[in-house]
Amino acid sequence: MNFIKLSYGMVIIANISNTTVDIGLNLRPPKTVNNGILMNSNENKNITHPAENTVDENIEELILQESIVSAAGLNSEQVLIGIKGDPSLRESAPLRKRYNSKVDSLFEQLEPNLEDIMLNRGIYRIFVGFNSGEIRTNSVFDPLRQEIHDAEKIANKDYINRHFPPIDYSDKISLMRELYATLRSSEHYKKIPSYWQNILNRRSQQWRPLEPENITKVLSAVATLRNIEGYYLRNITVCIVQGIVRMQFNCDGTQIIDAHNFKHFLEENI
Repeated sequence: MNFIKLSYGMVIIANISNTTVDIGLNLRPPKTVNNGILMNSNENKNITHPAENTVDENIEELILQESIVSAAGLNSEQVLIGIKGDPSLRESAPLRKRYNSKVDSLFEQLEPNLEDIMLNRGIYRIFVGFNSGEIRTNSVFDPLRQEIHDAEKIANKDYINRHFPPIDYSDKISLMRELYATLRSSEHYKKIPSYWQNILNRRSQQWRPLEPENITKVLSAVATLRNIEGYYLRNITVCIVQGIVRMQFNCDGTQIIDAHNFKHFLEENI
């Protein structure tokens, strides 16, 4: 798949405005479900399968077609997705000069600490806001909450040691598997519609976490993306679970990129 050069108001693969658009997903569910990456060997007995051509099966397929990014990330056909936003931002983008923010001035110290919390500590998602001066984190040790940190704090190694307990990357991935397995064993989980159980079980099968080397590649490119002439980065989110990079620039759009193809994206657009 060829990438399209960045331009103001760019939309790649999907044009999303006020209506839901079919973006070409081809994820019709299989008729059987086997043990997957996130599944324990004794869980198959709890999986239910909708009959062929049933209403549930149609709903399941529709949900998959409507999702821009699922909990498992982008599929192989979706290397890059762009979503249009406020047209006033697009029209005024050439007029808005970029000023160095607090995050810009600290990023040389921030980058290794961000890499540390993603690779060696419990964080599985980070948001870096250049405009707002905030760093948002999600941890496997408290997965339903998001924490907000001042960028100055994240630049401080002592703060990192106090707020982010260490854990090996492989152990963190194992803990993610355990968390999902615990969720699927819950009686509450078993009460959700069968088509949603099928979708979630299949996400577990297909899941592959973002590799450590790709985290390093993404974070090392942030400064370059911030300094693009006329079209600069405002914020970036990196997620280990979904394997995606979400970016917003000084224009109106949001770019969602498969992190495994991030290097290719940079080569084509920078």
